Amino acid sequence: MLATLVNLRHGTTHDVLACWFGGDRSTITRIGEVRPLLARRGCTVAPGLRLSSLAEVIEHLGADGRTGIIDGTEIRVRRPAAGRKDRDKFVSGKTKQAVKSMVFTDTEGRVLFCSPVRPGSYADITQARQLGLVALLANGPFMEILADAGYQGLGAQTGGRVVTPPHRKSRRTLPPGTRSGTSSNARHTPRGASASSKASPT
Repeated sequence: MLATLVNLRHGTTHDVLACWFGGDRSTITRIGEVRPLLARRGCTVAPGLRLSSLAEVIEHLGADGRTGIIDGTEIRVRRPAAGRKDRDKFVSGKTKQAVKSMVFTDTEGRVLFCSPVRPGSYADITQARQLGLVALLANGPFMEILADAGYQGLGAQTGGRVVTPPHRKSRRTLPPGTRSGTSSNARHTPRGASASSKASPT
């Protein structure tokens, strides 16, 4: 139980948890069996108030117009054995072998919701859509949810309720003579050569 709570709070790898608690890594991997139990029980945010679903979290924060924060967290796991179904889905870009969960917190960092895990290949925005976040925000109270670039696109689908960093602007092609253009030309200059060596004799 304690290992599961530390993993949820800090995203610590199974290897580190095994060292901290003096156990074997294969034992620590069983926190995957504890997470669903905690999720079904929910999160106590006030005396007599327990949130056990994403819909309840949205309603709770939206009632007072408070801001929430979402992010996808990857947990390193052992990849399913060769020949097992969906083996390739457990390979992600950040962590080679992982499962992913969406975590919802308030601005004070308190975890209000942790979704069921999905294979590591799932994109953050895909997982949010499958959890029904778009529909809950469209039909619920107005509130803001802060998210990283992995959720770009949800803002337009939720009427601006999901706030993400702006898209990066594409680099413009600068005319010759500018600093960037000069640097680009310099990269193609043969080693040992210089602009003066190329100049025509006078």
